[in-house]
Amino acid sequence: MVEDFQYLGTTLTNQNYIQEEIKSRLKSENACYHSVQNLLSSSLLSSDIKIKIYGTTVLPVVLNGCETWSLTPRDERRLRVCENRVLRGKFGPKRDEITDEWRKLHNEELNHLYSPNIVPVIKSKR
Repeated sequence: MVEDFQYLGTTLTNQNYIQEEIKSRLKSENACYHSVQNLLSSSLLSSDIKIKIYGTTVLPVVLNGCETWSLTPRDERRLRVCENRVLRGKFGPKRDEITDEWRKLHNEELNHLYSPNIVPVIKSKR
């Protein structure tokens, strides 16, 4: 008996577990992100261009086949963590006005800079 197999780029399991598919998509997204990381972290490109690069190259890799996913809270968190990692690399660090030191962007700041969060996008495609 076959436990899982690839069909049209999607991993199907006999128990219909979507977690393996999400894990596979996040691995592919990570590889895609690293291939365009130099562009996304470049200071020569504007933030709008970086958002377009992310939306046309990295995001479709994750969203392929997401119409059939039923997400658990753990899956949603994994997707948000992965997206925030990419966004932090894209927008870079920020200088804190009070301490005058560089720091990572907080999640709220990332949500303000890039509004369509990945989880509502997936839910809207269902």
